[in-house]
Amino acid sequence: MTIINIRNLSRLLCLLMMMLFAGCSEDKSNIVPDPTPYNFEIPPFFPTQLNIPEDNPMTVEGIDLGRNLFYDGRIIGRANEGKYMSCGTCHRQENSFEIGLNRPFPIGIDGGSTHNVMLPMINLVWNQNGYGWNGSVTSIEQDVIITINSSSEFNSSPEAVVNAIENIDGYAELFEKAFGTKEVTIDRVAKAISQFIRTLISYNSRFDKYMRGDVQLTDEELSGFILFTTEEGADCFHCHGGDGNPLFTTNLFYNHGFDSLFSGANEDFGDRYHITGDEMDRGAYKATTLRNIEFTGPYMHDGRYETLEEVIDAYSFDLIWSPYINPLMHHISDGGILMTPKEKNDLMAFLRTLSDYEFLENKDFGAPDEFPDGATLQDFR
Repeated sequence: MTIINIRNLSRLLCLLMMMLFAGCSEDKSNIVPDPTPYNFEIPPFFPTQLNIPEDNPMTVEGIDLGRNLFYDGRIIGRANEGKYMSCGTCHRQENSFEIGLNRPFPIGIDGGSTHNVMLPMINLVWNQNGYGWNGSVTSIEQDVIITINSSSEFNSSPEAVVNAIENIDGYAELFEKAFGTKEVTIDRVAKAISQFIRTLISYNSRFDKYMRGDVQLTDEELSGFILFTTEEGADCFHCHGGDGNPLFTTNLFYNHGFDSLFSGANEDFGDRYHITGDEMDRGAYKATTLRNIEFTGPYMHDGRYETLEEVIDAYSFDLIWSPYINPLMHHISDGGILMTPKEKNDLMAFLRTLSDYEFLENKDFGAPDEFPDGATLQDFR
């Protein structure tokens, strides 16, 4: 009898184990897999310190969601008014994610205009010093929220944005893949868009290929490079890198001598002084990256120059001393760096080596062919 009971018990245990495994298998079908960590490959010679918030790690699913939200014109929540706008409306890939010369100051959905030209969305994952011309924005996530609320941009609200996304078929599933549940929140919207923006990496310009030993620069390009990186030359490198800094910006703030008076009357378009209160920050604005600089006009914080030639001319002869001039402006007593026509030509040739055409054409950075519900970009342009 003992043997029979043991056999029966064994059969019972086997049956229970089969039922248990079957139950586990059934439960797993309802479990959403964890988001896939994004393999961030740092290009050769680039810094290793990335600005990725701990509460917003980059994932494949988060980036995919962010790309859709970045370009979906319905997210402002005003489709019932026949109004559509997205980040991609103004941040155009072909202009290095600036708006371009045809509209130097971004125009909001209701006709309002920002008071400053745009900064390009290039390599922002390495920016450790605030966003915007004066560094007043502390994160990309914060900038997304500001854009939504700004009367001169989306002129919308977090509630309207969330409601719009919740009512577009397919987005709930993308949020579930990216964040574990289908819940749409403005925090998740900002995080997803920020993840996508952090993937916008430019690292394959002609100059990058030269640094990797893949191509040789021309004599005038090399001459321009020497001018760029020497104080007795064009003296660009202190603020824009180039002496081993592949970002071509320090992401810091400088008064470069283009004005003598700084009233600070426009609080929305303030200089760095508006943030720090330091008198020496009057007239100081962020040194933008020079990558893809030939595509990101107009130039300077107020868009006063349409062409790079005008910028080079101004640095050559039109600088103005003030008590707030940055001490790195070594040629200020001469009114500029006094470049000859050949030097200007060589410097321009070098700056064009920083153009990354693959960045401008990378399909991963462009709008998706279809949005989650099958709509396309043309449906709300």
